[in-house]
Amino acid sequence: MFQFEICANSAESCLGAQLGGAHRVELCAGISEGGTTPSYGEIITARDLLHIKLHVIIRPRGGNFVYDKLEARIMEEDILQARKAGADGVVFGCLTPEGDIDYYLCERLMRAAKGLSVTFHRAFDECNNPLESLEKIIELGFDRILTSGQQPTAEEGISLLRHLVEKAGDRIIILPGSGINESNILKIARETGAREFHFSVREQLGEKSITTEKRVKETIHALSEPI
Repeated sequence: MFQFEICANSAESCLGAQLGGAHRVELCAGISEGGTTPSYGEIITARDLLHIKLHVIIRPRGGNFVYDKLEARIMEEDILQARKAGADGVVFGCLTPEGDIDYYLCERLMRAAKGLSVTFHRAFDECNNPLESLEKIIELGFDRILTSGQQPTAEEGISLLRHLVEKAGDRIIILPGSGINESNILKIARETGAREFHFSVREQLGEKSITTEKRVKETIHALSEPI
């Protein structure tokens, strides 16, 4: 009934997410920067460890989501490398300086990602006119949108998330993310109608993957009650 995606910053965390019952991981580096493209070695290692879906974030740096020509080329090459490494999907999002969806760059990157599952990430939370942007992202062929409803957390963004889920219908998946945990995931599911959820399990230095496993299990178990 539900799908769970875990944001993981290492191959070890990917393994913990899998043991905890995740259906998919989003592998990234630079968690403190909001997630950046992981190394090829990290992707290869994660792929060898996982039997669940592996998605790779494509983001050459932290900061805003407005990319120049050189960064666009880097992103395109990173998508090709993620494919070569066996990733099932990629995650990216591009905006214009005015805050609109960068349709032409997204279209270019979608061509590079052909055949992969593609998520438009939380650049969506900084775009203008979310309902118009939703339609553009659908037109581009993305499979899902990761969003907190343009608020700091998904719980705070419930109102817009519910509206997006309703407008999206079966055309695209709305994937709530940010601040989701075992204490609020049931509320978010009930009030938005979402069926896929994204959350991160941030580990302190020296913690083992069993910690990731435990935290993932706790959050998934919180949705065991009827909706």
